[in-house]
Amino acid sequence: MKKPILIAAAAVLALGGCSPTWLNNDAGNLRNSVKGGAAGAAAGAFAGLVYATVANKDVRTAALVGAGIGALTGTGVGIYMDKQEEELRAGLSDSGVTVTRNGNDIILNMPSNITFGVDQDKVQPQFHDVLTSVATILQRYPKTLVDVYGHTDSSGSDQYNMDLSNRRAMSVANYVSNIGVDPRRIYVTGYGESQPIATNSTEAGKAANRRVEIKITPLT
Repeated sequence: MKKPILIAAAAVLALGGCSPTWLNNDAGNLRNSVKGGAAGAAAGAFAGLVYATVANKDVRTAALVGAGIGALTGTGVGIYMDKQEEELRAGLSDSGVTVTRNGNDIILNMPSNITFGVDQDKVQPQFHDVLTSVATILQRYPKTLVDVYGHTDSSGSDQYNMDLSNRRAMSVANYVSNIGVDPRRIYVTGYGESQPIATNSTEAGKAANRRVEIKITPLT
């Protein structure tokens, strides 16, 4: 079963004058498995993470709007996303990352062969500049939510693939947050092998299925 994760920084918790809180027992188990696996995945991973299986878009929207970040409305939504898409396409050209527009959503597909080593969850050094570019653009467009999805091919057990997809997605999320993207915007989900985009019967298909996606949606 996939484990969605909401990331919240210590600064968010400080607004309510409280310390990190586990929202349910399952979240505590998730913390030990995912946070432990991601500990070495991103240098200087930020402190005060909260992982919650009950997190959803409404939680992030409420937190951001409550913090004074205005939501997009009307025709402003499309214009805002158009500008962000344009910057992403320009900044990611020749990077190996594909940019897809779906309505007002933008999806970045990051194949694992350029982001991670085989069976590894640490972002490869040669991909740092690309992720830094992504993070820099995301910072310029704070009125968007950022979903990070991890996917694997069908090699290995379901549980192993689920854990690996979580760790890789978490590593990407940690990286962009460390660069300066507001953690309240970020939602992490590991899908394991459950959402292939190609056949797993060929090496080319498996390579396509091993990926991390970033989905950028307008704050409305």
